[in-house]
Amino acid sequence: MQFRKDINGLRAIAVMSVVLFHFNPSWMPGGFAGVDVFFVISGFLMTGIVFRGIEKRQFSIMKFYIARANRIVPALAALCLVLMLLGFFYLSSFDYKNLGLHVASSIGFLSNVIYMRESGYFDAVSHEKWLLHTWSLSVEWQFYIIYPLVLVIMRKFITINAMKLCILLGTVSGFIFCVIATSNWPDSSYYLLSSRAWEMMLGGVAFLYPIALKNDKKKLLEWLGLLLIFFSYFFISQDNQWPGYLTAIPVLGSFLIIQAQCNDSFIMSNLLSQKLGTWSYSIYLWHWPLVVVIYYFSLNEKFMYLGILLSIFLGFLSYKYIETIRFKNDLNGVRSCFRYKPLYMVFTIGLLGTITFKEDGFIKLTPIEYQSLMYNARPSPYRSKCHINEYQDPANSCEYFGGDITWAVFGDSHSVEIAYALADRLKVKGFGVKHFTFSGCKPSYKEQESFSLCSKWYNDTIAYILADNKIKNVVINHRFTSGLFGGDAADYPSKFNSIETDELKLMQTVKHFDELIALFAENKDKVYVYYPIPELQRSIGQLIGRSYTNNNESLLNVVGTDFSWYKERNKYIVDHFDRSSYPSNVHLLRTSDVFCDDVSCYAVKNGVPLYFDDDHPSVLGAKQLVELIK
Repeated sequence: MQFRKDINGLRAIAVMSVVLFHFNPSWMPGGFAGVDVFFVISGFLMTGIVFRGIEKRQFSIMKFYIARANRIVPALAALCLVLMLLGFFYLSSFDYKNLGLHVASSIGFLSNVIYMRESGYFDAVSHEKWLLHTWSLSVEWQFYIIYPLVLVIMRKFITINAMKLCILLGTVSGFIFCVIATSNWPDSSYYLLSSRAWEMMLGGVAFLYPIALKNDKKKLLEWLGLLLIFFSYFFISQDNQWPGYLTAIPVLGSFLIIQAQCNDSFIMSNLLSQKLGTWSYSIYLWHWPLVVVIYYFSLNEKFMYLGILLSIFLGFLSYKYIETIRFKNDLNGVRSCFRYKPLYMVFTIGLLGTITFKEDGFIKLTPIEYQSLMYNARPSPYRSKCHINEYQDPANSCEYFGGDITWAVFGDSHSVEIAYALADRLKVKGFGVKHFTFSGCKPSYKEQESFSLCSKWYNDTIAYILADNKIKNVVINHRFTSGLFGGDAADYPSKFNSIETDELKLMQTVKHFDELIALFAENKDKVYVYYPIPELQRSIGQLIGRSYTNNNESLLNVVGTDFSWYKERNKYIVDHFDRSSYPSNVHLLRTSDVFCDDVSCYAVKNGVPLYFDDDHPSVLGAKQLVELIK
């Protein structure tokens, strides 16, 4: 295929949008759509390679895989190795363990599955995940594995023209599935190939159905494509569901630019765009770890500009000295695979990451006091089994320790450990607990939101608890501020220094919540409601690790955040609870009495780790919260 300067320039536009968005989302709120532009480009190029090979009866799936590995693996392996080496010296064992898992999954091209499982509640916040951006590489590699296999099999049964039509129809149906999946399973649809494949297939459609245009029409098509892409960059944001129907805007824009075939465009073909496009893969690899460095070490905003320049410089070095290495691609048997160097890279880096994860970040090399804190900063052993992030019939919810099930714990992911700790306390008296928690699900009583599985679960669960006459006591806990500030508390700590709460959202949420409390109070013996649990501005692993590396700090009490910050972040709901007049059988439980004093809220208090990440209580922390229930 003739070198396409327009596609290389499109790569530059895509990578720089992602870089700018990650360093500062306010610069380009929809810059994350650059990943979708990359998907279209990949689909176009891969379809061209496969179809030309099939038509000439020269296509080799093995050679295709090897060529892709030669392109992707070496630079990724180099990045992973550098992170593992530096992480050994500068990360806490908690963070180093997570890095090991993410390195192994990234080099094995399964990181999108890992991040999908971690999304929402069960791991460090996004700005502590050094390889979070590799989810897109995993999606692409999975596409590379499946796509040519499907096409080769199809060719045995149908004509080339029929194959083209199948790809066109598959693209349309894939888009429809993406829209539905995004509304119903947002975490899964963001990370998994099933809802992203249509974007790459549309790139294939651009190859299979080229449009012949005159030069003036080509320019018009290119400008229309650029308009769509830049519209998505500046007028779409993290607040929009993604992917979904809006993804069609940058994807269609990329499709139009590829169809325009303007190789003489100044925007696409200028020297800067061509260089950035050539280095784009390596720039993409290196930029995100630099973003994490700024967050992890609390560097000021000036380092954002240095980070952008370093991303480009490291991308240039990676391209020149790693990407341009020519590895053998003429493997013709199993024995020849043992001479294939990228395969050794995958195996070695994957093994290193796996060992690091299995050894808990080599925590055994640290003092006993530190080890004890880290081992006890644990979630409920029933979290993965009993906590849900998609709709489940309330009748199938977990019951703890048998006995007489007279208690129910109800809420979002911040209630999971409370349910376990309460059940552990009640079992000696022969009572059991029914556990109902849905990740990130805000109070939505009687609010049947369109396509909202959370709302359906919330109302069905309320009905189930009310109908169960054996349940006499209900414990409720929510993170009311979840999603109101554009992300987790720890993602951008500085943005919460002066919080302007979206009170309209909170007013509606609290209205539903008060209706729920009144209903439970009328039908149950006792209702216990927790004030919001204080959130940390770093994960507890980081905070303990920093205190450990600073010899002047004790591990007995590790400060997590200022008490004033907690009050400001939760001002609306705390004030509402303080002035509310609930029925006498409703008991409000003030979490700050356990986790805070007049000045600070603690990650570790009196030698007890109160959390297992940055905002969910550990089992030991939950036990202290349960002591508030008299």
